[in-house]
Amino acid sequence: MELVSVVIPTFNQAEYLAACLDSLFFQEYERLELIVVNDGSTDATAAVLDEYLRDVATDLASFACAYDAVTESIRRGYHARYPTGVALRVLHNPRNLGLAATLNVGVKAATGAYCTYVPSDNLCYPHMIGELVAALKGTGQKAEADFAYADMAIVTDAMRVLRRFSLPAYSFEACFLDWYLCGVAKLYRTSLHERHGYYCEELLAHDHELFLRFAEAGAKFRHVPKALMAVRDHGRQRSVDIHAPANWRRLLEESKELVRRARAFSSVAGRRG
Repeated sequence: MELVSVVIPTFNQAEYLAACLDSLFFQEYERLELIVVNDGSTDATAAVLDEYLRDVATDLASFACAYDAVTESIRRGYHARYPTGVALRVLHNPRNLGLAATLNVGVKAATGAYCTYVPSDNLCYPHMIGELVAALKGTGQKAEADFAYADMAIVTDAMRVLRRFSLPAYSFEACFLDWYLCGVAKLYRTSLHERHGYYCEELLAHDHELFLRFAEAGAKFRHVPKALMAVRDHGRQRSVDIHAPANWRRLLEESKELVRRARAFSSVAGRRG
């Protein structure tokens, strides 16, 4: 079973962080390396992480496991609360570097064959990593892939489902020429970074640009048509991320430029073909 590295970038999202980490610790696929990168948070993030590390090391869970009819007692069994096959590392940026730079800190520390990142306010459904690993490895008539992505549930802060976000089966046209439609619930081969570089720290649309770079270089993408992640929509509460109102116009302009780049690339590739 290959090691999967998951980077969790976090900045001032203390209230969501522990739940995000729980959703990763309790994946059906247990050979995980979780790398939290605290990007200079000024809220309770550091304290949440300290408490979480203590809980992982010491917490026990119990369950009723046997009834003794003679003594009229019910025996309880005890076990470690957190799975032991999951490694947790915490890194702290000395100051706020921004999301792309924080992702690069985490990805460069990753040691897994596969990697991804999960925003610290999102939740991963239990089968997410396993389903995406299977898609990368290929099954039956399906060849191996370099990058796998899945559908999402868009949820409120209270985890009410607003809608299912179903993404298209992969084609360069559907995922990069119409608009950017892949890459939130995703997993890819870590070696792609060695060949094609890291997240562009000058962009808000850093994942869009990087994954387009992978595609332009010939990486094989595969869609998993299952909702494997819950993505929080904070609505008007949103204030500290790339989707904040102050960043939204810039993000859209960068994405439009990347769509134009993809169309130009496709046009040239078509003429060569």
